[in-house]
Amino acid sequence: MAASARQTAALNHALALAHALAAAERGLPVIPLSRSKLPALRSPHRGERRHVPCRGECGLPGHGVHDATTDPSAVRALFAAAPWASGYGIACGRAPHRLIGVDLDVREADDETPDGTDGVAALRDLARRHGFTVPPTVTVLTPGGGRHLWLTGPPDVVVPNSAGRLAPGVDIRGCGGYLVGPGSITSRGTYRLAAGSADLAPAPCPPALLTLVAPPPPPPPPAPDHPSPPGPAAAEGLIRFVLASPHGQRNTRLFWAACRAYENGAPAPLLAALTTAALTTGLPEPEVHATLASAATITSRPPPPGLPA
Repeated sequence: MAASARQTAALNHALALAHALAAAERGLPVIPLSRSKLPALRSPHRGERRHVPCRGECGLPGHGVHDATTDPSAVRALFAAAPWASGYGIACGRAPHRLIGVDLDVREADDETPDGTDGVAALRDLARRHGFTVPPTVTVLTPGGGRHLWLTGPPDVVVPNSAGRLAPGVDIRGCGGYLVGPGSITSRGTYRLAAGSADLAPAPCPPALLTLVAPPPPPPPPAPDHPSPPGPAAAEGLIRFVLASPHGQRNTRLFWAACRAYENGAPAPLLAALTTAALTTGLPEPEVHATLASAATITSRPPPPGLPA
């Protein structure tokens, strides 16, 4: 690498660290990102023969969004371990802000999308049809012409990640996802705060939009005096349903299956099996526990002892 290129990389790294530290000071958990927008640090388990379902419990960096932290010393350590990092990611769904990222893509027409993609117009149409207004909030302009809207969610709602579920060009970054922070330099360009965003705080997600992005609530369950647990075939069906979750629907499927389990008495072995199935799909353990707790709350049935309340 030429001297000028090394100097540029060092400057980009220093700027990314400075932006990440400023975000951490505001209570936003951050991780270093490479120019590809992916986590800069590789998994410490990549050479192991047996899959290790670790989300940072080993104490080593390299677990993606699970490394995200607001501790300045830890942020500096992560960036020191990734001197090639030129950006930073902000973990969504984490206290205190519990960010919900609305990622609006704007793309020109091509062979795959003859009409192009306009996530901004799609969100405007959703707002009109569902009767909500997107409040002034932190807005980040992406190099591709799109934008990220930062909203906050309530502590008792787990918002899953999704891509195009609400409308083409409208992706949601929720628990287990991250947003590229403003000031990050990527291979496609720099992410920048929109004019007027610098002094704003993330606004609360409008209730109607929250209903769209959160897992759908189950229909009111029957309330027998002594609910019967699901039979073996039904239980196996719920477990298979969770195991077959495609990326972007893992949280939603677990929530639905857990609601069905709670409606029928929530036997501990079934909840344990659903937990194992969700972990197998790659959901982080804290996210699994939070989703089970949300299902228990909505169905008004406390989880049995030994499982998350």
